[in-house]
Amino acid sequence: MSQAAIIGVINGVDVDRLGATIQAVQQNTSLATFRFRAMNRWIDGGHNRSTIQSFYGAGQEDTVRTKPFALDADEPPVLLGKDQGANPVEHVLHALAACLTTSLVYHAAARGIHIESVESTLEGDLDLQGFLGISDRIRKGYKAIRVSLAVKSDAPPEQLQELAKFSPVYDIVSNPVPVSIQINT
Repeated sequence: MSQAAIIGVINGVDVDRLGATIQAVQQNTSLATFRFRAMNRWIDGGHNRSTIQSFYGAGQEDTVRTKPFALDADEPPVLLGKDQGANPVEHVLHALAACLTTSLVYHAAARGIHIESVESTLEGDLDLQGFLGISDRIRKGYKAIRVSLAVKSDAPPEQLQELAKFSPVYDIVSNPVPVSIQINT
């Protein structure tokens, strides 16, 4: 992030603190290491609940969160669920939308670019044949995701698109990430 125009609050972001954070990480890159955690418990059928509270970052365990966030996931009835929450692939769309928005707003603020509003619409195409094990030639997850961002700003769309692409979740869904699974019985 550029440190141009670091004064006050832009787009709801304290750009002075943002600039100080950038400087601190530049001086001590170990502060950039974060480890986020989620715990999940199956409830019934497709219904399960994740709780998110603790994380490690900026060289220490976070102690600010006193209560966990709870995220329910289920499937709609057509997929044999009871619709107790968005399904996991819908949570991915939410995570992508939220991270694109946050990344765009933070990077714009760091550059002195004012954003009036951001709205997004996301669609993901998924073929159940992969998940159901009917075909090993069909991907189990999304085969394509389309994002449409409506941004009110004086900045050109090309610049805003580049700023949004700083999103960690965009990187996660756009590039393979090693995932290890361990089953304990």
